[in-house]
Amino acid sequence: MKRIGIIGVGEIGRAIVVGLSEWAPDVFLSPRGAHTAAELSAAYDNVHVCDDNQAVVDRSELVVIAVRPYDRQEALAGLRVDAGTIVVSLMAGVGIDELRRMLGTDVPVVRAIPLPPVRDRDSVTVTCPSHPEVDALFERLGGALPVEDEAAFNVFSALTGTLTTHYSYLATLTSWAVGHGVPDEVADRYVRSLFQGVGRSLGDEARSLRQLAADHETPNGSNERVRTTWFTEANSAALGEVLDDLLARLRQP
Repeated sequence: MKRIGIIGVGEIGRAIVVGLSEWAPDVFLSPRGAHTAAELSAAYDNVHVCDDNQAVVDRSELVVIAVRPYDRQEALAGLRVDAGTIVVSLMAGVGIDELRRMLGTDVPVVRAIPLPPVRDRDSVTVTCPSHPEVDALFERLGGALPVEDEAAFNVFSALTGTLTTHYSYLATLTSWAVGHGVPDEVADRYVRSLFQGVGRSLGDEARSLRQLAADHETPNGSNERVRTTWFTEANSAALGEVLDDLLARLRQP
C-alpha cells in the first residue's frame, strides 16, 4: 500500500500517521479534524490534506474510516468507493454489513482496533476479518491480531473500554497518597514508576496473568490483603456485568 487515506483525523488518526512516518507512504487526510490534519501535513512531506472525504477515497488504495460512530451518517453520506479500494473501519459497534450498506459497495471491509501506542509501533491491533494488506499495515505499527468472527471482535472492542478506568485507578492511588501528605509530583512519579514496572512484566508471556499476580504476592502480605479485601469476587462479578452490558450494546446493529 503506497496511498493511504484517513477520514476522521483525531487521536487515533494522528497516531497512525506518526507510526507510519518511517515507512512514509502517501497519506491523504480528510478536512475533518482540520487542526490536527494541518499539523500533520506541516510535519510530514508525504501527508496531504484533501478538500473533502471523496477526494480522500479517490486518491487512496486503502481508506481508514476513523470517525465517531454517531457521526457516520454525516461523514459517509453519498461517499462513492470504487472497486480496488480497501476500507478499514475503526468505528466501534458498526458491523461490516451495515457499513457496506451505507457505502453501497462490495469492496473488502475490515474492522480494526488500533490504540494510541501505534504511534510508537508498539501496540497489537485486532483486525476482522484477516486481510493481507490490512494485516501488513498494522504489522508495521506493532503487530496484527486477526480474528475471523465479528462476535469475537466485539469482545476485544469491549476490553478496550477498560483503558481509562485503569488510568483513573492510578489517579486515585495518587490522590490517596497526596491526602496522606505526599507531595503531588512525588506521588505521581512513584505511581507511574510502579506500574511501568508492571507493564514491563507483561512482556513475559511464559507466565499467565494469574501466575504473574501470584508471583507478586506473599502469603498474608500487603498485595494479598488489598486484592482479597478490595477486589473481591463480588467486585469481579460486577466488572463482568459491566463488560457484558457494553458487549450487548456493541452487538446491536
